[in-house]
Amino acid sequence: QVPLVESGGGLVQAGGSLRLSCVASDSAFSSYATAWFRQAPGKEREFVAGITWGGVVKYYTDSVKGRFTISRDNAANTVFLQMDTLKPEDTAVYYCAADSKSSVVHRTTSQYDYWGQGTQVTVSA
Repeated sequence: QVPLVESGGGLVQAGGSLRLSCVASDSAFSSYATAWFRQAPGKEREFVAGITWGGVVKYYTDSVKGRFTISRDNAANTVFLQMDTLKPEDTAVYYCAADSKSSVVHRTTSQYDYWGQGTQVTVSA
């Protein structure tokens, strides 16, 4: 098991910024592809951004490109999601997920075997 703990969520006005963190207690995390997903009320969990274990290759869903940045610090077993120019439609619970089986980033939830508990992000208009 690789427990993941997210933090950094909160309430922010539209146009504001938040920085989410995902910390793992197991150093094996640094060798896993990692992603952020989000789930809004009444909607399915969706892929937001992903990063390979080395931090070189990054992927984003179209709606966050140019506004969100994913990064990682493997020495600290931490993955970040910097969210700028936030919009009300970004409101959701954000989850960190790690994939121990693949070296590439997948956009489907079923690929990921470790999940955090989620952190709420609320963007007011």
